Amino acid sequence: MRLKQTFSSGELTSLYYKHKWISRETMGRWLLVGAVLLWFSLLVLFPLWGIVEETVKKGVTIFISNINTPSSLHAFWLTLVITLFAVVLNTILGTILAVVFARQTFKGKLFMESLIDLPFAVSPVVAGLMFIILFGPNGWIGSWFNAMNIKIIYALPGMMIATLFVTLPFVVREILPVLREFGREQEEAAATLGASRWNTFWRVTLPSIKWGLAYGITLTIARSIGEFGAVLVVSGSIINKTQTATLRIHDQFTDFNYTGAFSAALVLAILSFIILNFIQYLYQKKEVI
Repeated sequence: MRLKQTFSSGELTSLYYKHKWISRETMGRWLLVGAVLLWFSLLVLFPLWGIVEETVKKGVTIFISNINTPSSLHAFWLTLVITLFAVVLNTILGTILAVVFARQTFKGKLFMESLIDLPFAVSPVVAGLMFIILFGPNGWIGSWFNAMNIKIIYALPGMMIATLFVTLPFVVREILPVLREFGREQEEAAATLGASRWNTFWRVTLPSIKWGLAYGITLTIARSIGEFGAVLVVSGSIINKTQTATLRIHDQFTDFNYTGAFSAALVLAILSFIILNFIQYLYQKKEVI
């Protein structure tokens, strides 16, 4: 025997508005998600699909032949060398700077710490012009090197310096908040137990900052691979000498070799996708830990 459920008029009114509110909330959520996906598609997915389509529409063989030219291989190799140099040096110097800012007190500390963010505020093109003034053949410092027949600008050293400058903040800014939150108690306890400064750093400090350090290194790699403005100014984009992958793309595009430009761009896009996924992995690991 079925029981018939009855509701009062007040309960029916409450139930109606409750379901109506839930329906509006659900609709609003889906509209918001749809707007985000549309905006993301317009800015990221459609341009990426356009690169892939333009690259492969003439066949995979053409794509491989454009990537396999001596100038393209040299550009990718030069990008790799500069990236490795920037990552190694900025990892070491960035960690040292972060430890000094977090653990030491001195006059001008706040000003120096604010200067770390200068590459974020200054255009890379402006930074390149700054380095030409400093290290150019007639520059303030470059004239000394020029007298010793050491070329900085329009050569590999200048490109390395420019990349170091634009990637300086990443490791520092990822480690510094972690060090401040971690505090000094465990480091002081290790020192009290007789650990040296190096052992304290290696066994206590480094494990506490490892995910922030990995995150900063990943961002440094991504920025080094995609750097264009500062490197363009200080390198001169000389084929088979000072032309990186991004400069190669620009050069091919301006020469109307669109297939070559899109081929190199696709390789960098794949590398960026891999780096992006690795960053997401590190972010999730930090959240779990």
